[in-house]
Amino acid sequence: MSSARTFAIGDIHGCAQALAKVLQQIDPQPADTIITLGDYVNRGPDTRGVIEQLLALRERCHLVTLLGNHDEVLLDILDGRAEASRLMRAGGQQTIDSYRPGGSFADIPSEHVAFLRACRMYFETETHLFAHGCYDPIRLLAETAATTLLWQRLVPPYPAPHCSGKRVIVGHTAQRDYQVLDLGHVVCIDTGCCYGGVLTAIDVATNELTQARQEG
Repeated sequence: MSSARTFAIGDIHGCAQALAKVLQQIDPQPADTIITLGDYVNRGPDTRGVIEQLLALRERCHLVTLLGNHDEVLLDILDGRAEASRLMRAGGQQTIDSYRPGGSFADIPSEHVAFLRACRMYFETETHLFAHGCYDPIRLLAETAATTLLWQRLVPPYPAPHCSGKRVIVGHTAQRDYQVLDLGHVVCIDTGCCYGGVLTAIDVATNELTQARQEG
């Protein structure tokens, strides 16, 4: 029997075909853990298909879903804390159309909303830390501001290694060359799938990458 593996998957942004291809290549087993780094909605054509796949994936392996900033804003809209226009400027129409063309965010089924509400702000293993956006090198993730975890980008000057000594895996900062940014102590795996790049999954033990495009 093969040993358990741990993968992180970067920002999916409605790219359901790319997600299906990555999962086909990974072939998740019951002992495996997959951490998705958030931003399931917007920009790409099939938010509905993305969430449906992830709901099904829960039955195949241990799935850990993190919240992304786009997901947070969608929940804020549904809860009346933000105007729908905030997401319409960031690919929200594609999200709506994946459920009902010409509809509204209210057309998202309750099971999918519950999926987003259940997403975590961060995840931690014995060797790695996982967040959507970034981290504070001198604070535990449990003590880190939500704005840092969800919204802060990984840009120069880059943060120092985390005080825990653990390697950090993040998304959110789309790499315009579609290459993984590996600084040793922190790795960004948002490789811009929704911008014509690729969706990236990383085996955190081996650093092996699995990648797929949304089209072709």
